[in-house]
Amino acid sequence: MNKSKKFKLILPPFKQKTHPGIEKDMYPPPIYDDKNYVPTGKLNGKVAIITGGDSGIGRAISILYAKEGAKVAIIYLKEDEDAVKTKDEIEKYGGECMIIKSDISIAKNCTKIIQEVTNKWNTINILINNAAVQHATKSLEKISNFQMERTFKINIFSVFYLTKAALPYLKQGDCIINTGSVVAYKGHKNLIDYSSTKGSITTFTRSLALSLASKGIRVNCVAPGPIWTPLTSSTFSGIKLSFFGKQTPLKRAGEPIDVAPAYLFLASNEASYISGETIHINGGEIVNG
Repeated sequence: MNKSKKFKLILPPFKQKTHPGIEKDMYPPPIYDDKNYVPTGKLNGKVAIITGGDSGIGRAISILYAKEGAKVAIIYLKEDEDAVKTKDEIEKYGGECMIIKSDISIAKNCTKIIQEVTNKWNTINILINNAAVQHATKSLEKISNFQMERTFKINIFSVFYLTKAALPYLKQGDCIINTGSVVAYKGHKNLIDYSSTKGSITTFTRSLALSLASKGIRVNCVAPGPIWTPLTSSTFSGIKLSFFGKQTPLKRAGEPIDVAPAYLFLASNEASYISGETIHINGGEIVNG
């Protein structure tokens, strides 16, 4: 009996071969939508851009924003089926959505994204810098120059590019929300380059919040802990995934649906006096940041 329980404990869940991962292929599937949620119109008339909005945390944010009345532009790299699925989910709820396939590590692509969104909806009110990649590596010596540069280009350079391109359209009362990570505060021995980019996002958030305060544009960050997403399932080995999140005080991995409400709060009028801050959603880990 004990052996049986032990076997079940270490049985690895599905391990993806592609990166940053495809949600439609995940098992068990992430939970990204609360079917019983009752919207209150918190984002009526708003236009939101969400990078990595096709899956994972981005999908949960996209659907919740649409339920609350926002028009949503989903930016994704190559996961066509995931993007179409999220768009379909939004439209089932009566929301309005556009999907844009683009590599945001390239500055001119970010400019094109902003042009495409504003051509369709004339404005931007919420920018969610959420897309990222990560690669588990045993040591610093094993991180290639290509991997390091690619991780920085996607995770932090794109945040500069897209935010810079969006700023002319943002007005008083609008906001920027960046996706950080618990590893920006506690580090991770196998995610050195990824952790470094998330630390950069924390500082970017604080500095930009100060820079834009006089314009009434708020800048905040959400720092997730272990969340069950395609990025996670395509990064770690099956055995490690079996224990994923169980080291937290709440003893479980989070779901995308656990994270999205923080982005809704920060984009709503209820957060009008909050800027330069980070909300930690990490299963109870205290990181004092």
